[in-house]
Amino acid sequence: MSQRPERMHRVRLRVNGQAREGVVEARKSLADFLREDLDLTGTHLGCEHGVCGACTVWLDGAPVRSCLLLAVQADGAEVMTVEGLAPAGGLHPLQEAFWEHHGLQCGFCTPGILLSAYAFLREHPAPTEGEIREMLAGHLCRCTGYEHIVEAIRAAAEAGAGAVPPGSA
Repeated sequence: MSQRPERMHRVRLRVNGQAREGVVEARKSLADFLREDLDLTGTHLGCEHGVCGACTVWLDGAPVRSCLLLAVQADGAEVMTVEGLAPAGGLHPLQEAFWEHHGLQCGFCTPGILLSAYAFLREHPAPTEGEIREMLAGHLCRCTGYEHIVEAIRAAAEAGAGAVPPGSA
């Protein structure tokens, strides 16, 4: 019995402020499209079940798990990856805080945490430690124990990082 060829779909979207497009199989995840087709490897794939948070990107202004979305579902959308968070040649204040407070070790979970933290700080500009920890509950980090991540997010909040738009600092 022969398999039917997979139907291909054109996907057009804005990624980090730039118009991008590609032709994908209907079953290709947004995470795979970003990594494989657009060469944006800052989006990491961990569990591929939406549990670890490593694949978090922004879709139309909200953080989403890109491993759970199909690329065709993002057609026409605005996507921001971790590559779009920082200004050209610099770091976003949130990234600066992670660097200054040792909020990362291996860095695998960091891109997803950064994008979730940015969204969180926009809604909670002066969060409590408990609120920060609750936000982090959607992210798995096997290296840090979260203490330095919490410190980094608190410092970023104090520096007003949620008010700084992506790509500018």
